[in-house]
Amino acid sequence: MSDPEHLQKLRTEAQNPASAELDTKSALEIARIINDEDAKVTSAVARALPQIAKAIDAVGKAISSGGRLIYVGAGTSGRIAALDAAECPPTFDTDPETVQFIMAGGVEALWNAVEEHEDSPEWGRRKMARRKPGKQDVVAGISASGRTPFTLAAVEYSRSRGARTIAITGNPGSPLGRAADIEIFVEVGPEVLTGSTRMKGGTAQKLICNMITTGAMARAGYIYGNLMVNLRPRNEKLVARAIGMLEKAAGIDHKRAVSALHEAGNSVAVALIMLKAGVGKQDAERHLELSGGNVRRAIELAQPLSARGSSRKS
Repeated sequence: MSDPEHLQKLRTEAQNPASAELDTKSALEIARIINDEDAKVTSAVARALPQIAKAIDAVGKAISSGGRLIYVGAGTSGRIAALDAAECPPTFDTDPETVQFIMAGGVEALWNAVEEHEDSPEWGRRKMARRKPGKQDVVAGISASGRTPFTLAAVEYSRSRGARTIAITGNPGSPLGRAADIEIFVEVGPEVLTGSTRMKGGTAQKLICNMITTGAMARAGYIYGNLMVNLRPRNEKLVARAIGMLEKAAGIDHKRAVSALHEAGNSVAVALIMLKAGVGKQDAERHLELSGGNVRRAIELAQPLSARGSSRKS
């Protein structure tokens, strides 16, 4: 159980003088105050970039070797974890098992506050044990305070099982930070609404999660350049996006891109390999499998030796 007296001393619980009379302000004044405070988040995250880079490499290595990223959090932190995990399959066509989340209170806590579960280390260990974390996996605990018992216990359990662990916190020297292999500490300053870390704290967490998963997928080759070549075009918008990606990446016209996408069974990655390497669908699929899903590497493997050098520059 948290110590209320110690909680009040945390930087994430400090009162912000800029918003001291918030309830007396006009709507525009409130918006300006919040916007001014939000502007501080990116510079705070920038100071943690070396640690974020370590997390990107750890997660990229895990995914490339068949491991998983398992987020764990409570309240706002858990909801941000759930959002990032949910967005990976449509963005990168990853298996839903590749990036997962565990939230105190379960899925119901995404829309209902089930805050009593935050205080239970036993629930944290139990929920994590069901996922069987191991040496191939990375577990990232998210907690603005850095001391949520549920999250801390889940991370400690994961590390004891050989998983690489990450802490994303808003307070320095926190128990969660000390428990993890990689500590990402971002100090955004007192919240506009005292203690409401769904605001600047939550924004910082979202930015960090975006960086970790996008960076890891880039390192694993699940994108090509800055294009989402692993997305599955399941509606008109995504079909148009897929065709546009093929036009840009392969330097072809609209008609050829439409044809290639059709020939590839609606797979942008397979179509791109076919176009860049000059191979058929079956060979493209085989090289994509041999490369472990790394699109650029698959193109290189499928190309004749004479063409491989130039492909690294394109």
